[in-house]
Amino acid sequence: MIYTVERTIKHAALLSAGLLFATSALAADMPKELADALAGKYKGTVVTAFGAFADADEVKFNENVKAFEEQTGIDIQYESSKQFEATIATRVDAGNTPDIVDFPQPGLMANFAKAGKLVDLSTYLSPEYMQDQYAESWIDMGTKPGKDGKPILAGVWERVNVKSLVWYPKKAFDAAGYKVPTTWDELVALQKQIVADGDTPWCIGIESGAATGWAATDWIEEMMLRTNSLEDYDRWTSGQLKFDSPQVKKAAESVGSIWLDDKLVYGGTKAIVSTSFGDAPAGMFADPPKCWLHKQGNFITSFFPKDRELKPGVDYDFFYLPGIDPAYGKPALVGGDIWSAFSDKPETRAVMEWFTRGDHLKTWLASGGTVSPHKDVELAWYGNDIDRGVAEILANATSVRFDGSDLMPGEVGAGSFWKQMTAWVSGQTDLDTALKNIDASWPSN
Repeated sequence: MIYTVERTIKHAALLSAGLLFATSALAADMPKELADALAGKYKGTVVTAFGAFADADEVKFNENVKAFEEQTGIDIQYESSKQFEATIATRVDAGNTPDIVDFPQPGLMANFAKAGKLVDLSTYLSPEYMQDQYAESWIDMGTKPGKDGKPILAGVWERVNVKSLVWYPKKAFDAAGYKVPTTWDELVALQKQIVADGDTPWCIGIESGAATGWAATDWIEEMMLRTNSLEDYDRWTSGQLKFDSPQVKKAAESVGSIWLDDKLVYGGTKAIVSTSFGDAPAGMFADPPKCWLHKQGNFITSFFPKDRELKPGVDYDFFYLPGIDPAYGKPALVGGDIWSAFSDKPETRAVMEWFTRGDHLKTWLASGGTVSPHKDVELAWYGNDIDRGVAEILANATSVRFDGSDLMPGEVGAGSFWKQMTAWVSGQTDLDTALKNIDASWPSN
């Protein structure tokens, strides 16, 4: 999956050859307000922006918008809060509403759409244009019921991260003669081969302090997408499909086929709950490896052991977690950021239109740590091979869905779902009881 040095050099050469924002921005299909902005018609205007980008991400966002501000004369004034959810609700209630808001959770965005607070972006972003910029799954996830119950385009996606990745110790993996699986049957065969060799396939840990269990919910979500339809996944995250339904139980049992088998998990099932999610991959880098596979999003590399230099493509690599049922294709589970508009000024439209284009992320992609959901993004724009490889996996996905627990009410997604999966895996309760307990926690309105 990781690219060769020669290919990396080629990408760098393409990037330096002049694939600048202005080149793509002059495309004939550019939305009207964005074209007007680049012509200087909104010079001197201000667009206020609010979101959860903080610390290093806030710096990267501000660096990323500089070229646009210089080209258009629009001042994008961004501010952030680590208490984003509570702060944005307070500001809207007080009438101190920003022009645009970045939501790290589309479920929260949906609440404002239902309350009639958001501009329907389809009034100036046509379906044809959006389909040119995004795969259908992204448009679906940005479409929410408005105040009258009819669907509106409530947001456009800016940057994302991909969760459907399996990491492995490449040097040792290759030396052992193992092959990267491309199907679920091949993954099962690899597990059996590793066990037959006297080793343990999976490194798994879900301990995370008060948030213990969130890593378990990611696995359930992955299996929901691989054993059920997108319609069932959407019904499940919205509360229409119960946790104790056959569909959700089947997904959980798919997770259990790995997690509850002591031969497949380093330290056995009992170690899953006591092992920190950040410490779990360390076993891959022992000599010899104590475990060989770790499913986690692209952020996990920052938790790899720091006591020695680990090189991507040499010491570690990753592959796509294969689909299970061919009927459901190659789904990708993601997290990410979606922008909504609370005002309908021409300059606000221009900024929102800019967010729909891959080239607006060039600076951020070059600096690393993020992936674009846009169709028109160039792999050459990515500044490292990890992000580039993740972007390629995302581009090849047949469908995309957002982290399910983040779409659910907080009582469930960041509460009972975490806790009951932990209770199940630790043996404190059986699966049927755990699923019923989650259903019982779902708010009634």
